[in-house]
Amino acid sequence: MAYRADEDYDYLFKVVLIGDSGVGKTNILSRFTRNEFSLQSKSTIGVEFGTRTISVDDKYVKAQIWDTAGQERYRAITSAYYRGAVGALVVYDVTRNITFENVERWLKELRDHTDQNIVVMLVGNKADLRHLRAVPVENAQAFAERERTFFMETSALEDLNVENAFTEVLAEIYHVVSKKALDVGDDPAALPKGKTVNIGDRDDVTSVKTNGCCSS
Repeated sequence: MAYRADEDYDYLFKVVLIGDSGVGKTNILSRFTRNEFSLQSKSTIGVEFGTRTISVDDKYVKAQIWDTAGQERYRAITSAYYRGAVGALVVYDVTRNITFENVERWLKELRDHTDQNIVVMLVGNKADLRHLRAVPVENAQAFAERERTFFMETSALEDLNVENAFTEVLAEIYHVVSKKALDVGDDPAALPKGKTVNIGDRDDVTSVKTNGCCSS
């Protein structure tokens, strides 16, 4: 999966990062989009986002990744930003069991505001803090299987599985979009530029870039 010029892409997918405050969402985003990590990162206020374009099956997929604030007082602000998301990373801190317990609430909120076919990855971050682990891998795997989500443990500090988590989600979104196109008799490789490809019933779920113009 190579870096690509930001304006050079075939598909644009919106992905949201959600989870409690302090679980490392901002560093996961900065690690994937800029290969950076900051020990001094502050809690996100409202919403921030980053982008990165990768190659999936010879197509260039641009991820627009939204980093949502985990604090309760900003929840009313961030709920509107679920609109149009086709992928999500639900993040908890492997050293704080309460953040894992709250995943169920985050998942409910996500599913209340998005299409039923959204691709979800459960992410246990800070896996480098092995001596402080509070959430067994087996518990998270069992939860992910029950909720039918993907699962991966990451360390933004050590750059462990951050790339894999995002690329697996983006590849799965692309394959869902391709299957949707095939179901209606289209060849996904021949979709005309500018045509909207829906995962669900909404026409704003995901889009194909139009030449010489910018998709939103």
